[in-house]
Amino acid sequence: MKLTFYGGAKAVTGANYLLESGGTKILIDCGLHQGSSYSEDINFEPFPYNPKEIDAVCVTHAHIDHIGRIPQLVKQGFFGHIFSTPPTRDMADALLMDAEHILSLEASERELPPIYVVGDIIKTMGLWRRRSYHEKFNIGPFEIEFYDAGHVLGSGSIVVRAEGRVVVFSGDLGNIHKPFLKQGELIREPVDYVLIESTYGGRIHEKLDERKGELERIIHETIQKKGVLLIPAFALERTQEMLFELNELVEHKKIPRIPIFVDSPLAIKLTAVYEKYVSDPVYFNNEAINHMQSGDNIFDFPGLRFTLTQEESKIISKTPPPKIVIAGAGMSQGGRVLFYEKQYLEDQNNTILFVGFQARGSLGRAIIEKNPSVIISGEKIHVRAHIESISGYSAHADQTQLVEWASSMKNSVKKIFVVQGEEDESEVLSEKIKNKLGCETHIPSFQESVML
Repeated sequence: MKLTFYGGAKAVTGANYLLESGGTKILIDCGLHQGSSYSEDINFEPFPYNPKEIDAVCVTHAHIDHIGRIPQLVKQGFFGHIFSTPPTRDMADALLMDAEHILSLEASERELPPIYVVGDIIKTMGLWRRRSYHEKFNIGPFEIEFYDAGHVLGSGSIVVRAEGRVVVFSGDLGNIHKPFLKQGELIREPVDYVLIESTYGGRIHEKLDERKGELERIIHETIQKKGVLLIPAFALERTQEMLFELNELVEHKKIPRIPIFVDSPLAIKLTAVYEKYVSDPVYFNNEAINHMQSGDNIFDFPGLRFTLTQEESKIISKTPPPKIVIAGAGMSQGGRVLFYEKQYLEDQNNTILFVGFQARGSLGRAIIEKNPSVIISGEKIHVRAHIESISGYSAHADQTQLVEWASSMKNSVKKIFVVQGEEDESEVLSEKIKNKLGCETHIPSFQESVML
C-alpha cells in the first residue's frame, strides 16, 4: 500500500489522505485548508491527484476541514461513492451549503471563480452513502470499518484492512469529558500503522466539573458588571454542548435567568439533527437519554431564544444587558459573531469567552492572545472586553487522552504518523508517544508518500 499526505500534515486543517492498493485509490477525508481566512489560497489550486481516478472517499466526520473540498472533487470529475456514518451524512448537506456561501464571497474578493457551486453540492449528496459503526464494507481490495471517535455526533475513526495490513485513521478524537455523547472507542485489534491527530497534542484540558464551574463563574461576573457574555461557537457540537451546560445551570438555579440567544442559523439546523438522534444509544450516553425520556429537552430551556433571520437578530442588540449571545463562527472567521465582536469588544464590562481551538492566523487567535486591537471587516476595533478561554469544552482529545487511545495499539503498531496539529503540538505528542509507549513515530510533510 502507498499512503500520501495531501493535507493535515504539520497543519490542523485540510485533512486529506490518499491510500492506494492494487490500482484502487481511496481518500480519507477531503477537507478545506483554513487559517488566516475561512479558505486558504491552496483550496483554489487544482488537486495534486486526478479526481477522476479516485474510487471512493471515506469521511471521518462533518467538520469543514474534513469535508469542505469534496464538492470541488466532484466538480473536477470524481464520480465514486462517499461513505460516512448516518449523522455525518445528515449534517454534511447543511455544512457544505453554508460553506459554499462563504467560499463564493471569498472567491469574489480574490477575483477567482468559486471552487464549487450549489449544484456541485447536490451532486455530492447524491453520491453519499451511509454506513453504521462496525458495518464492514469493501472498496476494491480495501475492507473499511468505522469506529466511534467520540469527537462530534457520528464521528468515526476509520480502520482499513488490505494486503494483510491494518491502517487506522483516527480522524479527530473526542474529549472524554463530554456531557451527552458516548465516549469514543479504543481499537484493540492488532494494527500496523496509525495516523493520530494532534490538535491538543501538548495540552491538558480542564475536567468536566472544573469547566462547568468556570462557565458559572464567568456568567456571574458578567452579570455583576451588567455586561454581555459573547461566546463564539462552532455550529457543530460546541453550540450543542453550551446549550446542554446552560440548561443544567438554569435548571438547577445556579445562574439567574437572563436572556440567552443563539444567533447561528447553521447551528440551529444542526441542533435539529442532534435532536433526531438523541434517543439513540449508539450515539448518546445514558444521562442524555434519561433527560429526554423524563421530558427535559437538553437543548432548550426557559430564557433561550433561537434567531434564524437577521430581523430576529436585531432583537438581540435591542435587549439590554446582562445577556448571553452564542454566535457563529467558532474562530471568528466569518458569520454573525463578527457583528457582535464589533459591537461588544470595546466595552470593558463585556466578556468574550472562547470554548474551542483557535487556529494560528485566525481572528479568534488574535483576540485570545490579547492583541490591543484587531481588524474586523476593515475596521480597527480596540479590545477592551475581558477575554476568557475554557479549553475543556474542546471537542478534541487532549494529550493524555490521545496517548491513552494510542496505547491500546502499542503492542502491534509499526509506526504512528502524527498529523492534524500545528507543528509544535505534533512534536510534543510525538515525543510523548515515543517515550511513554515505545512506539516509532513520524510527523509527515505535505505531499509526502510512504510505502506501508
